[in-house]
Amino acid sequence: MTPQQAPLNGHIRSIQDFPKAGIVFRDITPLLASPHGLDAATTALAAAARDRTPDIVIGPEARGFLFGPAIAREIGAGFVPARKPGNLPFDTISADYSLEYGADSLELHADAISPGSRVLVHDDLLATGGTARALCRLVEQLGGEVVGCVFLIELAFLGGREVLEPHDVHALIRYDAE
Repeated sequence: MTPQQAPLNGHIRSIQDFPKAGIVFRDITPLLASPHGLDAATTALAAAARDRTPDIVIGPEARGFLFGPAIAREIGAGFVPARKPGNLPFDTISADYSLEYGADSLELHADAISPGSRVLVHDDLLATGGTARALCRLVEQLGGEVVGCVFLIELAFLGGREVLEPHDVHALIRYDAE
């Protein structure tokens, strides 16, 4: 555990068998409820994002919405929400992806990212990499450049980092085993 990881890790609650048997859910609710934890996580995520000089931060529904806008504000970038199908009111593009316990889909407004925009992919958790890879595909489909992927937590034992190659991946907290 890195020095940066230690204070943040103390705010993460592990819940056995959620959302189904065999899964250990890493609950960030205590981190969000702690003024110190929330500030430390936001500051560290913004610091990891800043060097990549993104124009846009993209985050998926729902937990990517928690830190994504705060990161964008801290570094002077915009924020683009990726939503579940049917939740955006304008023309959309979509990408399907697999999760460690199912499948899903994300949509963006078709004009959300301008060609050539530098885009940082953010989510609270990197597990199998399906969600983040879908975000990368959506960004690239619109002509944007993925400049990196930044996460609060990485479940390294699920191999998500490898799925995102060749993109640069940074996580504040890393779990090497369940």
